[in-house]
Amino acid sequence: MGIIKPNNVVGTMELLPSEQILFDDIKNTIENAFKASGFLPIDTPVFEKNEVLFAKGGGETTKQIFKIDSESKDISLRFDLTVPLARYVAQHFSDLNFPFRRYHISKVYRGERNQKGRYKEFYQCDIDIIGNGKLDIRNDAELPFIIYQIFSNIINDKFYINFSNLKVINGFFEYLEIENKSEILRIIDKIEKIGKEKVLDELFGLGISLDKIEKISDFLSISGENSNILETLGKFDIGNEEFFVGVEELKKVYEYMKLFGVPEECMKINLSITRGLDYYTGTVYETFLESYKELGSICSGGRYDNLASNYTTQILPGVGISIGLTRLFYQLLDKNLFKNTKDKMINALIIPMENCFDYGIKLLNLLRNNGKIVQVYFEDAKMKKKISYADKLNIPFIIILGEDEKEKNLYTLKNLHTGEQVTVSYDELINLI
Repeated sequence: MGIIKPNNVVGTMELLPSEQILFDDIKNTIENAFKASGFLPIDTPVFEKNEVLFAKGGGETTKQIFKIDSESKDISLRFDLTVPLARYVAQHFSDLNFPFRRYHISKVYRGERNQKGRYKEFYQCDIDIIGNGKLDIRNDAELPFIIYQIFSNIINDKFYINFSNLKVINGFFEYLEIENKSEILRIIDKIEKIGKEKVLDELFGLGISLDKIEKISDFLSISGENSNILETLGKFDIGNEEFFVGVEELKKVYEYMKLFGVPEECMKINLSITRGLDYYTGTVYETFLESYKELGSICSGGRYDNLASNYTTQILPGVGISIGLTRLFYQLLDKNLFKNTKDKMINALIIPMENCFDYGIKLLNLLRNNGKIVQVYFEDAKMKKKISYADKLNIPFIIILGEDEKEKNLYTLKNLHTGEQVTVSYDELINLI
């Protein structure tokens, strides 16, 4: 057999170490924010029983599930972290404390169509708050604040969190006596991608009367300051209970988002958000970059009435939000939108001369015990090659150890960025690197 050309599977991401450092830094930033907000970690298997994954049935996602080819095991790879969460909460219900606040950062698998920025294997970063029987609407306001904190730390571009409440638009459509709500809402959800005019054209194609299309158009055109939108909605005289319940929930979420600390300029009530129509039941979120709206939502989520209805008779309402980390990383890297991220991992490279390797290893142990990330260069090479090695790994310092340094118990430190070189004691060395 000849040499096989080395290629990873299309739709999977592999990074060089320098990019992996950036990726891990973002992942750690997200995880630390989840932990700091009191969310608890869980981990579930990458595969689930098919009866669990297909319990809901139908939908585009189920067509993308990777089934495991096994005659003895009826299992498939998970396509998101929500279905495993539902199974997990139902299975471990008696051992959990509610509200149950969990985070889960791991890989999921989907048979996505091959296209730029889309992956078959990708990281999801999820947080959810699950209630037992009921869950206060104020929880819906905390999750956007956590997302605001995360993106403020990693993204060098203005972003805004769009939010709405599906009860508002559902109630409005009931008032209009529109029956095929899900199809209409699906079309409306495309407004950010195709524009309002094309959305209205598609609605006309469904046979919706011009009168109703005009009312839908006027409804979607409600804009301005968040407080003004809420005031306008509060004045609607349509006599639909679900509509006004949604307006009150939307108002409360808005007020508490401000109390948590989300700046007014970073949040926007957007009545055209209709994502997750067969899943979400109230609050919904979409997050966009101001300068790159064409990238679509970089974070989304919402409120659901009953997480695990397919696996238990317990009523488990919840609210969750998810970051597709792999796709987000690709987008940020492609547009150079990283902010305050690490560009190096190794603090220093120790370069011992002949007969000084023992001195170099002793220094290695001392520095590692002090929390420094260092390595020793053992290979026989010219100094130019050793410096080039450090430079390519973006290591900021080299520590040169020769006979003079060993005899005097000193260390020669060179800053590869400035070219400055000094011979110092160990205490001085620690402070400099």
